[in-house]
Amino acid sequence: MATTERKPLLLDFEKPLAELANRIEQIRQLAEENGVDVSSQIRQLETRAMQLREEIFTSLSPSQRLQVARHPRRPSTLDYIQAITDEWMELHGDRCGSDDPALIGGVARLGGQPVVMLGHQKGRDTKDNIARNFGMATPGGYRKAMRLMKHANKFGMPILTFIDTPGALPTVVAERQGAGEAIAYNLREMFSLDVPIICTVIGEGGSGGALGIGVGDCLLMFEHSVYTVITPEACAAILWKDASKAPQAAAVLKMTSHDLKNLGIIDQILPEPVGGAHSDPIKTAQTLKSALLDNLDELGRLTAAERRQLRYEKFRKIGVFTEVSH
Repeated sequence: MATTERKPLLLDFEKPLAELANRIEQIRQLAEENGVDVSSQIRQLETRAMQLREEIFTSLSPSQRLQVARHPRRPSTLDYIQAITDEWMELHGDRCGSDDPALIGGVARLGGQPVVMLGHQKGRDTKDNIARNFGMATPGGYRKAMRLMKHANKFGMPILTFIDTPGALPTVVAERQGAGEAIAYNLREMFSLDVPIICTVIGEGGSGGALGIGVGDCLLMFEHSVYTVITPEACAAILWKDASKAPQAAAVLKMTSHDLKNLGIIDQILPEPVGGAHSDPIKTAQTLKSALLDNLDELGRLTAAERRQLRYEKFRKIGVFTEVSH
C-alpha cells in the first residue's frame, strides 16, 4: 500500500527555508537526470539551509514565538505522556457528573516512580479540536484536575502538570458552573499539597486557564512556549480597539520564556530543537523527561513542610518591584 508523507505546515517566517529546500531538490533531480555530480554544491546549500534555520529560530519575535507555540503539530500533553512514561492509565470524571476532554489526567510511572500527570489537551484537527474545546477547560476539568491532585497527595505521588491552553472556556455555561471559583479553589489547594509539584508550559499558557494547574515548586517552560495573562489578540482589542496590533501587544506582554526567566517567574527554560518542538518530537520529549527527573530528584530531598514554604515564597516574590526615587 502506498504511503505519503505529510506536507510540512509552514509558518510565514519559514518560507525562505522552504524555497531553499525546493531549490536543493530541483538541483538534485536535474543532476540525476543529466548524470552530473553536484554533491559539493548540494552540501553547501544544505549547510546554508541549516544556518538559515538557526538564524531564523534564534531571532524570533514574540509574535513569531506565539505562532510556534500554537503550531498544529506541536507535541501535546498526551504525546509527551506516551513518549516519556513507562506506564500510563488515564482517569476520568470530576465526581460531579462531568469529564472534560480538554483537561486530561491519570496515574503513570516515570523513571520507575509513580506519579500523577495532568494537562490541557488540544486536538490535532478541526473535529478533534471542537471535541476538546481547543484545549480550553471547563470548570469540571479543573475540578477533575484537583480530584487527581488530591489522590496524588493522599498516596504520596508527585504531580506533573502540562500547560497548553489559550485560557479557560469563556462561555456563559462555564460561568454558570463556576469557572472562576474552580480555578481559585485549585490555586488555594495547590499551595497546601505535600507532594512535589512540577508545572511545565509546553505550548500556549494563557490567563487563569493556565494558572488553574500552574502552582508548583518548579515552573519549567519550553523555549518557544508563551505564558501570558491575556492573548495578544485580546489585549490589542482592549487597548487599541484593533486586533491587528497583536504583534505589538505580544512584545509588551513579556510572554516569552526568556522574558519570564529574567522576571523570575519561571525557573528553567527547556531548549527545543532548531525548528521548534514539532520538528523533532522525540528529542523534545527526551529533554522534558530529563528535566522532570532531575527536578523530582532535587524536590525529593526536601520535606513536605520545606516544599510548601518554598512554594509560598516563590509566588509571593512574583510581581515585586522597587521604585527608585530621583
